[in-house]
Amino acid sequence: MVTLEAKARDVKESANALRKHGIVPAIFYGPKEESTPIAVNSLELERVWREAGETTIVRLKGVGEEKDALFYDVQVHPVTGKLLHADFYVLEKGKKITLSVPLIFEEAAPAEKAGHIVVKALHEVEIEVAPQDLPHNLPVKLSSLEKVGDHIMASQIPLPASATLITDPNEIVVSIKEFKEEQEEVTPPPETEIIGEKKAETEIEAPIASSEDKKKENKKKEG
Repeated sequence: MVTLEAKARDVKESANALRKHGIVPAIFYGPKEESTPIAVNSLELERVWREAGETTIVRLKGVGEEKDALFYDVQVHPVTGKLLHADFYVLEKGKKITLSVPLIFEEAAPAEKAGHIVVKALHEVEIEVAPQDLPHNLPVKLSSLEKVGDHIMASQIPLPASATLITDPNEIVVSIKEFKEEQEEVTPPPETEIIGEKKAETEIEAPIASSEDKKKENKKKEG
């Protein structure tokens, strides 16, 4: 859990004016919380966002009773990458929450060392969990993948004690596929026709009659 100082914000204040003074406009809301505009220091917000992401509880201070919340949405400048606005979802005490938690693949798969391919089909799973047990991520150890066909299903991922898996437990998270080197197809060269040779052959097959032959033929006609 990380903490973040916030102050109440007048919605009439210009967002651009706040940003020029190093302040980021934000808002929090939840099942038991009305939508409330707040203002936070831009440097502190950047730090907390990098540390918490979407799966670590942020404790908001300075706006009445302390509130445990999650980053629900952030707007980022397309060029500078700076945060322009943040939405916080305040958690209801004593209630579980449902969210997607990223997977972190750890250790090396023996099958990959043998030259085969590790296919990662899922990069996050959805769980329902008590806020105090909310994990930042879930580790998936690849050391059990020794041969082609080995795989890890969602049901095999260790979860916190209070967590229930929402993702289909039979869904394959990661598997081993055989590496096959593709052979290049050799295309035979196209057949070529030599026009000059064909012409020569034609000329040989149909020779021109000689002058002597013509004389003999004329005598036959006269007789």
